[in-house]
Amino acid sequence: MPRPRSLTPDQLASATLTVLDRDGLAGLSMRTVAEELRMSTMGLYRYVADREELERLVVEFVLGTVDTEPPPPDMSWQERIETLVRRLRDAVSAHPAVVPLTVTHRHRSHGVLCWSEAVLTVLAEAGFDGTPRVIALRALLSYVIGAIQLEHLGPLAGEGTVAISALPPTEFPRLAETAHHARDVTADQEFFGGLAALMRGLSR
Repeated sequence: MPRPRSLTPDQLASATLTVLDRDGLAGLSMRTVAEELRMSTMGLYRYVADREELERLVVEFVLGTVDTEPPPPDMSWQERIETLVRRLRDAVSAHPAVVPLTVTHRHRSHGVLCWSEAVLTVLAEAGFDGTPRVIALRALLSYVIGAIQLEHLGPLAGEGTVAISALPPTEFPRLAETAHHARDVTADQEFFGGLAALMRGLSR
């Protein structure tokens, strides 16, 4: 295979992202990224030490696009959190296979650290301190990560909802009825409705 003279971190990350978008996390390897770059696997080792380094590069590639500047303080803290969450969702929702990697590399990723710092700034200014602030941040991270993955792996508009709505009402009356309503719920309604419910709970 022809070997590029040099590769930048962005080129490596872009190729890794292409593999992730096409094949999912299970399909990511040094070999598949090397093939995407049209080079040998051994040639790729000239640029990165292992798959873990590719993961870190792609997390930064995606998260680096997120605006982590805290929203204006004249907004309510809930509106400020929603703004930060919306920015994160906009960046990663097109690349759901990257989402689990943001957890794995959260302590090494500058993008994840900056986003978390912005959220903590808003929470601190809203009066969250100590343990409540820890729990609030983790709850928000858990919700965003889980909701984005659920939106892509089991969307309400997908076959799963149709199958559940067809369950025998004698055995699963509530589930079948709820699934009928779920088909009319948009992805944005589901995501931001759940976020609002979580923040109402945090407010208490």
